[in-house]
Amino acid sequence: MSTKIMSCNSNRPLAEAISSYMNLPLTNADVRRFSDMEVFVEIQENVRGEDVFVIQSTSSPTNDNLMELLVALDALKRGSANRITAVVPYYGYARQDRKSGPRTPISAKLVANLITAAGAHRVVTLDLHAGQIQGFFDIPTDNLFAAPVFQADIKEKYGNASLVIVSPDVGGVVRARALAKSLDADLAIIDKRRERAGVSEVMNIIGDVSNRHCILVDDIVDSGGTLCNAAEALMAAGGLSVSAYISHGVLSGGAVARVKNSPLKELVTTDSIKATEAMLEAKNMRQISIAPLLGEAILRIAESRSVSSLFNYNNSD
Repeated sequence: MSTKIMSCNSNRPLAEAISSYMNLPLTNADVRRFSDMEVFVEIQENVRGEDVFVIQSTSSPTNDNLMELLVALDALKRGSANRITAVVPYYGYARQDRKSGPRTPISAKLVANLITAAGAHRVVTLDLHAGQIQGFFDIPTDNLFAAPVFQADIKEKYGNASLVIVSPDVGGVVRARALAKSLDADLAIIDKRRERAGVSEVMNIIGDVSNRHCILVDDIVDSGGTLCNAAEALMAAGGLSVSAYISHGVLSGGAVARVKNSPLKELVTTDSIKATEAMLEAKNMRQISIAPLLGEAILRIAESRSVSSLFNYNNSD
C-alpha cells in the first residue's frame, strides 16, 4: 500500500507545500463545479488499495469547501482506496460544539458525522476550537498543535527579551499556559465581558504586563475585535509591544482593516487558511507555514508511527 496525497480547492498552496515537504506529487484530480454550482470530483489516477490523504480546510466559503471534501471522500471510497484520511487544517463549524440555547444545533458533531459517512477512516486537524470535538468522531482523530511552530518563531523574533504570554479570554488559558511554560515566560489573562455576539469589551488584565513584550495566543481570529481591544488594554497597562499568534486566520468582514489600524505590532497566523490579498498587503500581518508539521504527521500515520511524539509537551486544549 503506497501513500497518495490529494488536494481540493480551499488551500492549494498549503497542499503543494506539504507535497514538497514529503517529496510526493499531488494526486491528479479534477475538483470543479457544474454550471448550477454542483460539486464534481474525478480522481484521474488509480487509487485502488492505496493510503490516500485529502487536504481541505473547511474555511470560507465554508459550505462549498465542506461539500468538496465530502464528495472527494466519496469518490475515493468508490475508487476502492484502502484507507482515506481527511486532513482538515481548519475545521469549520468547530465553534458550534455545544447547545448554546434551546433548539440550537451542535453543528461540529453533524460535520463529524458527515465526514465519517462520506468515507473517511481517519481525520487529522489542527488546534480544534474545543478539544472534545475529537470525541465527536467514531474514527481515529489527530488534533495537532501549532504551538511548536509558534514557539520557534517567537524565539527567533524575540530572543531573550522580556515576554509575557497572554490569553485573550479565560477559555484559552490552557493553550497560553503551555506556550508560556515552553518559553519560560510569565502568563497573563484578559477578563472580558461579551455584551452580544461579535462584540467584546475588555474588563481587566490578570497578571503583570508592564515593560514586557506581550504575546497574545488564541486558536481563531475572526472579526478581530477581541484581539484589537486586548492590544489596546495591554498597551494602556504598560506593555512594550503587543503581537498575536493565532492558529486560524478566519478574518471575516472588516477584520484585516481593523487589525491594520490597531496597536498590534504583528498578527501571525498559520497557513491553515489561505491568505487573502488584503492580508498579504497588510504590513503588520504574516503567515508561518504548518506544511512541515502536517507533512511529518502524514508520514508518521502512513508508517504507523507515533504522532504525539511530534510535541514536546502535553496540551489538552
